[in-house]
Amino acid sequence: MDTFLHNLKQVLIALDQLLNTLVGLFLYKEKTWADESFSSLCYRWEQDGVRSWPRKLVDNIFFWQDRHCWQSYVSEKERNQLPPEYRKN
Repeated sequence: MDTFLHNLKQVLIALDQLLNTLVGLFLYKEKTWADESFSSLCYRWEQDGVRSWPRKLVDNIFFWQDRHCWQSYVSEKERNQLPPEYRKN
């Protein structure tokens, strides 16, 4: 069951990353990165002064997680989505 839940989470992350690239391609026509989650992008947008409403919307969707977009951003910076052997020590 642990493997199933791990792999399910990976699929959800992959869908999130796909959403990120599709939003950049079709809606905002901005550069996006295939390995970044949409939640992380929303946090970066707000920090860069681009737009803040997506971060607020996503954080409200994930209301049970404190500062979801910020946590996603930190996870990206720490490379937590990669296999352990690929992460920086």
